Amino acid sequence: MSRVIAGIGFRRDCAAEDLLAVIAAAAARAGRAVDALAVPDFKAEDAAREAARRLAVPLILVPRTALQGAQGRCQTRSAAAARATGFGSVAEGCALAAAGESGRLVLARITGERATCALAEDVS
Repeated sequence: MSRVIAGIGFRRDCAAEDLLAVIAAAAARAGRAVDALAVPDFKAEDAAREAARRLAVPLILVPRTALQGAQGRCQTRSAAAARATGFGSVAEGCALAAAGESGRLVLARITGERATCALAEDVS
């Protein structure tokens, strides 16, 4: 059975509520439930941990090397994200990296108030 992973990109001043709102919007658009959250390991902040806790799903910390390796499979790029993190696609990159080599995007990046979210399906 496949699982859906929400890749998240967010600003430093982002609260768990902001993350939960963009995740809910993404899940509603895709018509799928989220089974895990994935964030870059350099963004393992309280907001991400709290969002995962509230959703009762695991938080996957994506290493820089895995995030870099997923960039070629991403559909969207953000100049702002590239300036801030060195990666043009954080949300999609995290979702795809966490979903593995056979993972595929279910929903390209959407933008919330202070966060972005993309959904990928782990079909392994």
